[in-house]
Amino acid sequence: MGYIFLTMIAFLVIFALPAVVADDTTPIPEDKAQVEAWFKANVQPYSARRGTLDPVLDAAEASPQIINVNQEGGGDFKTINEAIKSIPIGNTKRVIIKLAPGVYHEKVTVDVGRPFVTLMGKPGAETNLTFDGTASKFGTMESATLIIWAKYFVAANLHVKNTAPMPKAGTQGQALAMRINGDKAAFYNCRFYGFQDTLCDDIGNHFFKDCYIEGTYDFIFGRGLPCT
Repeated sequence: MGYIFLTMIAFLVIFALPAVVADDTTPIPEDKAQVEAWFKANVQPYSARRGTLDPVLDAAEASPQIINVNQEGGGDFKTINEAIKSIPIGNTKRVIIKLAPGVYHEKVTVDVGRPFVTLMGKPGAETNLTFDGTASKFGTMESATLIIWAKYFVAANLHVKNTAPMPKAGTQGQALAMRINGDKAAFYNCRFYGFQDTLCDDIGNHFFKDCYIEGTYDFIFGRGLPCT
């Protein structure tokens, strides 16, 4: 339960505390060296903010549901997609999908009708989401291993990879690791790997903390408003 609590804090700092988002007296520092101090100063657990949030978000965070995914068995599901599909369309509460360590070879989409989803790996143990989608097969924007349409998405302790081969020099080889379209998303201690067009920060406000993004060409692009 410890790492669930930590990630809920990380999410709430950015999108559940109106003063942080809307009040220019406490903006996120432009100086990277000051971000950690800002983060610590502004982090508050959900219990300290209960009743002061947007009512929809407050209600969602009040009674989170836990889903366990383990490919070896012993969880609620063996795949991430099965877990996501179990969440009803029109979901109104935080659903934390806890992922056992391992490699999940899946192409995952979180639909717009399933907000408040968290994908969470275990700290200190590698959890990989991989797929080898390419623009030639899916189109650039649909080639991503992870596509997020829903609002209030959170990912923590997760490696997202597009494992398509590196394109030859002079060829078009777009192969996204992630495309994020849902507004008010947070990524904590995540790593994104690809070659061309690794991360499409397409639309919305997104926060990345302690994240790593790797690629070779144009590997961060889009119209979103990320804070890294």
